[in-house]
Amino acid sequence: MAIVSPFNFPLEIPTLQLIGALIMGNRPVLKCASTVSVVMEQVVRLLLHCGMPRNDMDFFNGGGRSMGTLINSGVFRTTQFTGSCEVAEQLAKETHGKVKVEDAGFDWKILGPDVLETEFVAWQCDQDAYAASGQKCSAQSILFAHQNWVKAGIFDKIKALADKRKLSDLTIGPVLSHTTEDIMQHKDRLLSIPGARLVCGGTELTNHTIPKVYGAVHPTAVFVPLKELLKKENFSDCCREIFGPFQVVTEYDDSTLSSVLEATERMSHHLTAAVVSNDPRFITTVLGNTVNGTTYTGIRARTTAAPQNHWFGPAGDPRGAGIGTPYAIQMVWSCHREVIDDHHHIPSTWKPISS
Repeated sequence: MAIVSPFNFPLEIPTLQLIGALIMGNRPVLKCASTVSVVMEQVVRLLLHCGMPRNDMDFFNGGGRSMGTLINSGVFRTTQFTGSCEVAEQLAKETHGKVKVEDAGFDWKILGPDVLETEFVAWQCDQDAYAASGQKCSAQSILFAHQNWVKAGIFDKIKALADKRKLSDLTIGPVLSHTTEDIMQHKDRLLSIPGARLVCGGTELTNHTIPKVYGAVHPTAVFVPLKELLKKENFSDCCREIFGPFQVVTEYDDSTLSSVLEATERMSHHLTAAVVSNDPRFITTVLGNTVNGTTYTGIRARTTAAPQNHWFGPAGDPRGAGIGTPYAIQMVWSCHREVIDDHHHIPSTWKPISS
């Protein structure tokens, strides 16, 4: 087995998958992002100190191309990959489908018609979209706010919180997978859509020494009208995952909830989602028309920072890998077998049926 893990959660993701693979009796090869592999090197040393036999796993400390060559050799029965959707698709082709993926997540949050605990909900939106500089596969990528929430000033509250983030206290930081130019070009493309406007951010950080190969932007939100967002020429841009502090926000009302649900269905990667409402009928309607693998409901609903250990993984893709529960461990790191016992004696009177 092979495990390929990303840079943004250098401890949690590879540790959970590694231990899951080991306790199911596999011998995994662990490949972490080279920028953060020192973290898992120390975890492996800890496992050895705690008694793990040295030949139970291998630690691959190298670049992606070298690991790709090893994967392409066909030595692995399966590869568990967490990372970008582009690499996931490449691996699916090269391994002939023998891969379990937890890839991109353009994650949505819907604020229902019942407005409650506005300060908390605004804080949670800010945390979901901008904590860790938005470099989370579960980050809030798009916010559908009911008109009641818009009237209650939810966008202004999010802006006020986002504007407090600054480099000096590390509440915002470098973006490792997008340049500032790339993020600004994406912002400008969205602002070219009729009716679009900048809610917050949209500018480069100042007084910093972050290399140009990385991104350095203020937390950004762009409002796009729902009708324009759904248009074919705009949808893919509005639903492009920017792995950084960037989100799209829009407004809907009771008559356009079906359009919101259409948008969630058209998105390509169904990882996490949140339905912020205490109305059980509204929640049931949304859940019955969506497929995201990990969906939080209730007024405390979030897309990130799980309050308890649970299944975490995408839905709607048979390659989808889970993490965090016994079921996920069994699904990813084992396979179904059917063993039929038939040991009874053969009767002495047995003889073939004559033709």
